[in-house]
Amino acid sequence: MNKKTFSGNIVDVVNEQIFSGTISVEDGNIISIDENKNEYEHFIIPGFIDSHIHIESSMLPPSEFARIALSHGTVGVVADPHEIANVLGVEGVRFMIENARTVPLKFYFSAPSCVPATRFETSGASLSAEDIELLFDEFPDIRFLGEMMNFPGVIHDDQEVLNKIAVARRHNKLIDGHAPGLSGQDLKKYANAGITTDHECSRKEEALEKLSLGMKVQIREGSAARNFDELIDLAREHFKDCMFCSDDKHPDDLLEGHINLLVQRAVSEGIDVMKILRMACVNPVRHYGLDIGLLQIGDPADFLIVDSLDQFNVIQTIIGGRAVYKNGHVSVPRKRYKYSNNFNALPKTMRDFYIEHNYSNTPVIEVLDGQLLTRKIEHHINIENHNLISDPEHDILKIAVVNRYTNRKPAIAFVKNFGLQKGAIASSVAHDSHNVIAVGVSEDDICDAVNLIIRAKGGIAVSCKEDNISELLPLPIAGLMSDKHYKTVGNKYRELDNLAKQLGSQLSAPFMSLSFMALLVIPEIKLSDKGLFDGVKFKFIA
Repeated sequence: MNKKTFSGNIVDVVNEQIFSGTISVEDGNIISIDENKNEYEHFIIPGFIDSHIHIESSMLPPSEFARIALSHGTVGVVADPHEIANVLGVEGVRFMIENARTVPLKFYFSAPSCVPATRFETSGASLSAEDIELLFDEFPDIRFLGEMMNFPGVIHDDQEVLNKIAVARRHNKLIDGHAPGLSGQDLKKYANAGITTDHECSRKEEALEKLSLGMKVQIREGSAARNFDELIDLAREHFKDCMFCSDDKHPDDLLEGHINLLVQRAVSEGIDVMKILRMACVNPVRHYGLDIGLLQIGDPADFLIVDSLDQFNVIQTIIGGRAVYKNGHVSVPRKRYKYSNNFNALPKTMRDFYIEHNYSNTPVIEVLDGQLLTRKIEHHINIENHNLISDPEHDILKIAVVNRYTNRKPAIAFVKNFGLQKGAIASSVAHDSHNVIAVGVSEDDICDAVNLIIRAKGGIAVSCKEDNISELLPLPIAGLMSDKHYKTVGNKYRELDNLAKQLGSQLSAPFMSLSFMALLVIPEIKLSDKGLFDGVKFKFIA
């Protein structure tokens, strides 16, 4: 027998009570909880759960992501691996699941529903309804069908979309949602298709409508999309139907914290701590049927020891009765693993980024800081030798998407609000097909940043020849993730982020914002490797 005890102020969120006591653990499960009259300074609470995340956005594989997440009190994540699936297909999903099994943090993966997200872009792979059936059969622990981003397909009865939903229902799997701005009868049809969640609400009214239809709302605070301030007031009345998620969390932000920061902020807003812990710990377990303990007798011994119920500084993270994080040390060693990539683009020339036109008025993507939504505006574009050029004075910059899977000519358009006054930034993390995306002032710098990534077969880059800057964070795992230590990745990312801001960007997370400029399913206007796209009319802009 392997019996352990943990004593402290026990926060029983399920029964909404706090008492001093001792938890006894045997073989990884809680066998008894006994009250006492002792006084303790610390608290024992259920572990935090991210209810919707793409691990790939951390630029770390699951095994390395776990090592930093555990230090913030995260014991489980509900993860959609559709980023790597767009690059490597079923092979990519297998890699994520098998790599995650090497560490104690509890990962629950989906079968991605939209690979590719649309037919208007080039991805490295596709997943059919038959592929999803294969994943459900091969991995019974896949709990759900990943976010159904193709909400127009649901609304208009696209047969392939309906087939995927049917597979999920046949296997008794939940279906996650993704429907930014959807409302009225279209939203009702979407919810009635069996879609149970949404993490794309950017307005309180939108969230309330989705809640009224029985959907669970995941309050998102990631590195680019930040909806916490707008939505957290929902917790006062709708805490039973809300959860926290990050969706996409870049490595520098992950160094600072995870769901623990949202819990801390929510409590500082004066919201009852039991309501907040219900959202952060209990609701994901119950909605998805996760095998994660909630401090009840017979549960897995998954919990945290924290210093207080306002700061939530993590002293220990316990999973299966074992302290996987304690007093600043993560007791999970780095893992060895094999990985793949899919990167076939050849280096580009400066002239590949010219737009040779005689007209000057053109649609422009207007970026909204902290949002995935963009606006479509018209703007005068300067012309030089029949080439449309960037105009940093008015913050109108050239943006390009370079197909990484074939050697095709880049698609080029213009974007506002990146703020660069010189230089360029580029990334092979470009949702969801993960072609190379770049924005910059000059074609020369755009070309250099893109070629840094092409030669490394994945990464994020900053280039400014005027300032002798040519920096890269290589991402050799599918062009999405690094094989280095999380601190190395986080610090290098932070360096590149700072360089982008030194070049003039005013965005809170320029690389994260850049990565979403190719996500066609988020209105109003985006750019794929095939051209400029109207996300409202769901067609290319002529």
